[in-house]
Amino acid sequence: MSAEWALEVFDKAPYITVSMAGSDGNPYGLPLSLVRTDEKTFWFHCATEGKKLDILKANPRVFLSAVTKCRPLRGPKDGSFTLEFQSATAVGMAEVIEDESTKREALRAICQRFLPQQMDGFEQAAARSLHRTAVVRITLTEPPVGKRKQYDTNGDEMKYGRMHQG
Repeated sequence: MSAEWALEVFDKAPYITVSMAGSDGNPYGLPLSLVRTDEKTFWFHCATEGKKLDILKANPRVFLSAVTKCRPLRGPKDGSFTLEFQSATAVGMAEVIEDESTKREALRAICQRFLPQQMDGFEQAAARSLHRTAVVRITLTEPPVGKRKQYDTNGDEMKYGRMHQG
């Protein structure tokens, strides 16, 4: 699937798993609530201290993955046990943001994605918590990759990027 399609999967996912590697080489991954503001930029917020920030400061390379529309089913034609899904992955570099104006705009984008009906309280909440909130920008270093398994109304698997139903 196209990079644009993969970005749409990221946009629809309620959370995105961010994977990284510690200085000891051990993997570490967390499902986080990210927002995307353009074709290469994702944001998340967290506490100002903790394991993920320690890891990201030492090794900023990250791997993003998201899955949506998961549905176990029996293959319509052959009866096999399978799973319909849409998924996206991407590689990027993480950076902890220090500039307060940039932090505020990233937090606004995050809140707009997850609580758009509550934006009237954003300025007060940001004023109360900006000093104790870290904001991380992830910039993709290569185009995202999207995959899916989906069947059309005739029970045929929609392969090779085919978007329309049968």
